[in-house]
Amino acid sequence: MKIALISPYHGGSHQAWAEGYRKHSRFSVDMLTLPARFWKWRMHGGAVTLSRRFLEGDARPDLLLVTDMLDLTTFQALTRKRIGNIPCVLYMHENQLTYPLPQNSSTGPMRRQLGERDRHYAFINYVSMMSADRIIFNSSYHLNSFYTELPKFLKHFPEYNELGSIGGLKLKSEVLAVGINLHGLNQGKWHVHKRETIRKPPLLLWNQRWEYDKNPEDFFAALFQLADEGIPFRLALCGQQYGKQPPAFTSGLLRLADHIVHLGYASSNTYARLLWEADVTVSTAHHEFFGISIIEAVFAHTFPILPNRLSYPELLPQSHHKQCLYLDQEDLVDRLRWAFTHVDETRALAAELATAVAAYDWSRLAPQYDQRLAGYAGLAI
Repeated sequence: MKIALISPYHGGSHQAWAEGYRKHSRFSVDMLTLPARFWKWRMHGGAVTLSRRFLEGDARPDLLLVTDMLDLTTFQALTRKRIGNIPCVLYMHENQLTYPLPQNSSTGPMRRQLGERDRHYAFINYVSMMSADRIIFNSSYHLNSFYTELPKFLKHFPEYNELGSIGGLKLKSEVLAVGINLHGLNQGKWHVHKRETIRKPPLLLWNQRWEYDKNPEDFFAALFQLADEGIPFRLALCGQQYGKQPPAFTSGLLRLADHIVHLGYASSNTYARLLWEADVTVSTAHHEFFGISIIEAVFAHTFPILPNRLSYPELLPQSHHKQCLYLDQEDLVDRLRWAFTHVDETRALAAELATAVAAYDWSRLAPQYDQRLAGYAGLAI
């Protein structure tokens, strides 16, 4: 089977997902992509550019697999003579309807709308979903939260708001997790680090974006309290920074300077080393549709302390929810305090969890993708 994978915002997790599937699929996967910048223009104009490139080539795919950043209706209209009735699957990495807005209206993706959501981009997601033959969300949380919000969104419009379309969208929607190249992190030379650092204070890893939706304020507030109590720990702050540094990081770097052993975006080798060396990873996020960075850390035997909300409960087996999921800020501080003072126990729990999250590796998920996509195209494998 031949698949055309169309990724208008080809960077970060979108790029890793697309290239990971192409590498591990048994099918022929050809990609049409644009660089990961100017996301609003990608949602407007990406379909025009990619449709032109598609028509300039000689591809005759059996199925189109596209991401949520594509205006699918425009792409289909401009390529209708070529694609005909080729089935199209829309993969929802994220959406523009439930992505949280910043409290400060002068920062973040909606700053030009003074903090108000620009409904046009959510509408592009909606009509693309209408036009797709199948819709795949990366988590149950993502699917459920989107369909909870969609009726409210459509009610903003004065008439013919098509609330009746939601049932049909749900019927053609399902969940299939993001595949991750976990075994690419499984380099034997890094496995020794936890043993080598056994006499050092425990290492806490932040490996998420440095942005408002990851709620660094609560993260640093918890660490300030533990530092004031004199509890020893080391801190590695990885992850990409986009634009200005959030104020929480500015103050956090000053107050925790003596604890920090790594600061800033890490190269792949450094990142792999930090994953295996770390004892604990934490999220305080307000927003998470999936959680690739958390899965990577857990696979590397790093104990996760996560909020009992968003996509996090479905990432971990139910048997470990009690140890890993916290309810509020006080609970977060208590769990961090316990993890920093019971390192052997956290390492034992982390080893158990590593086996469970190995299911997210592409070696396990690519066959599931292949089977479902072949079924959508009406082919047997």
